Amino acid sequence: MMNFNEFKNCGLRRSLDILSGKWKPLILQNLFEEDQVRFVELWRKMPRVSKKVLSEQLKQMEGNHIIQRVEVYNFPPEVYYKLTDKARKLGPILDQLHEWGNDLDS
Repeated sequence: MMNFNEFKNCGLRRSLDILSGKWKPLILQNLFEEDQVRFVELWRKMPRVSKKVLSEQLKQMEGNHIIQRVEVYNFPPEVYYKLTDKARKLGPILDQLHEWGNDLDS
């Protein structure tokens, strides 16, 4: 049986902490569909999320090295988000979770 310290350092717990958040799965889905997405485009694809909450979730994901923020110094400046190589490894895992979730109904 796992004790608290083992659980605290468990890879599964750390992974779920990084991916937990109401909007993070949808953010990942959108970034897997396109190479890079501007903040406003991402926000428009997620109509019920406020810009503040989206920004907070993106910052958390950037801090966990799941996404990368790319600034383009045009006028007006543009900000894009894209997946890191670390996040791309999640693709097959997220596909399996999707299938598992769909199987719960049967």
